[in-house]
Amino acid sequence: MDSQFVISIAEQGIYTVLVVCGPLLLLALVVGLVVSIFQATTQIQEQTLAFIPKIVAVLVGIVFFGPWMLSRMVAFTYDIFANLHKYVG
Repeated sequence: MDSQFVISIAEQGIYTVLVVCGPLLLLALVVGLVVSIFQATTQIQEQTLAFIPKIVAVLVGIVFFGPWMLSRMVAFTYDIFANLHKYVG
């Protein structure tokens, strides 16, 4: 196992993490932007107003994206375990 092989495995792992977390992060970003615009236009500066909608949006996102996220993670894990003989030997 050479350094290029290890870098390839690490690259696949990082890519999987980014793809799995991306939709939830994007959803939190959009909701946070909408809440910030709402707070700026109405001059309501309540701190909890910034967090509660993001938490709810991420939980709803987990409900919708959860099965897809789980299947991506299981596929990556299966690929790692299926090729375990390459990593150990």
